[in-house]
Amino acid sequence: MSDQQSAPRFGADLITFYDPAFWQVADDRQLAATATERPEWFWTRLLDSAVEAGLSALELTFPPGDWRTALAAFGSTEGFRKELEVRGLSVLSGFFVDISSQPSLAATDWPALTQQALEYAEFLASMGCSTMVAGLPMRTTRDAVPPLFVDLDYATALGGHLNEIAAATLRASGVRLALHTEAHSVFWTPRDIDLFMLATDPLYVSFCPDTGHIRMAGSEPASVAERHTDRITIAHWKDASGTAPFDIPIDEHLHHDHQNYFRRVGAGSVDWPAWAALMSRTGLRDDVLLEVDAVPDPVAELTAARTHIQDSLLPFLYGSTS
Repeated sequence: MSDQQSAPRFGADLITFYDPAFWQVADDRQLAATATERPEWFWTRLLDSAVEAGLSALELTFPPGDWRTALAAFGSTEGFRKELEVRGLSVLSGFFVDISSQPSLAATDWPALTQQALEYAEFLASMGCSTMVAGLPMRTTRDAVPPLFVDLDYATALGGHLNEIAAATLRASGVRLALHTEAHSVFWTPRDIDLFMLATDPLYVSFCPDTGHIRMAGSEPASVAERHTDRITIAHWKDASGTAPFDIPIDEHLHHDHQNYFRRVGAGSVDWPAWAALMSRTGLRDDVLLEVDAVPDPVAELTAARTHIQDSLLPFLYGSTS
């Protein structure tokens, strides 16, 4: 097969499927409750929809598209694996949400958090997966009292904990921790990314750039990520309409507010040829992990994103322009 005939394996983070309208329920709370009561119903439709969208890989995420709900649906790791295999699916990565949900560094039980990461990493390894993606804590709204300063002291303290978690999962299961860029988190702007790449050990802590979130910071993803190509082990391919305000309230509505800016690949303002060329140079062209946070018709959105890449970006991934 020649380079021009090559094509990546397409996957998606399962948050793409989290819009209540897709499940014909009233809201997020009802979706979570129904999936808890009927996990097999949730996971069977989720996996079938992934196949319909042309996917062959998945990134597990927070409930209900998480590993524990999958085990509740299919009874065991082996049962889950069989459900994936019969559909031609595999687990590419898993999102570890627990770090980003911590109230403060001082209030966090880091040994307990490390143990949770170890349990998750063991499961991921059993699924043939070697990457655990993690978001970092959210900032506070700029006028908060007291303010949260993401400075060298903060990064050094948090970076030390991240090193410990990453070393533990790598040693125990061979699973690498990759930091994910999240809008309005402490790991969002180009300066934030540079800071935490400096504050963590590259032998243990990897990097998962999310194109949509980086674009929301007013930056071009390829330009930011190129400074840390040696750390990238996985990436989220997502578009965005443009820059998000820095001063929107950082509260329980924030992630829903973010959805107003997200777009599927090719429908926003990301420079996709530059991004695809960067992924080619870094050797990450063969796994494309798509994401659009919680859309009413995820199959159509993922199919459109995949089609855009196949029609417009393969020369940058596999051809002479890369």
